[in-house]
Amino acid sequence: MTDKHIDHKVLSDLQEVMEDDYLQLVETFLEDSERRLSELHKAKNADELGMAAHSFKGSSSNMGAVGLAHLCQQLEERVKVRQLYGIEDLINQIDQEYVEVKCFYRGERERVSAN
Repeated sequence: MTDKHIDHKVLSDLQEVMEDDYLQLVETFLEDSERRLSELHKAKNADELGMAAHSFKGSSSNMGAVGLAHLCQQLEERVKVRQLYGIEDLINQIDQEYVEVKCFYRGERERVSAN
């Protein structure tokens, strides 16, 4: 996976710090991301959408999912200035990026489990 999706240095640092708990961290991120993505889609107003984007941005950034974090930041910024026209396209981009990220982290989970 290219660097536009994942910051491999962040992952390496996380694995070094977390040691045996790294696999649990990956699992938690995947589960948490599903919930956060659902919150984006279920948001009933701009405030809920902004909060969901902010939370998803933070967790993605912490896990090195830089492309996903960047898209969530764009969404958060657009919500703040109330530029909601075409916001569905941005949410669709977040969905697509998450598919890429999820695939990578599932592979990461298998890689770590095999070692």
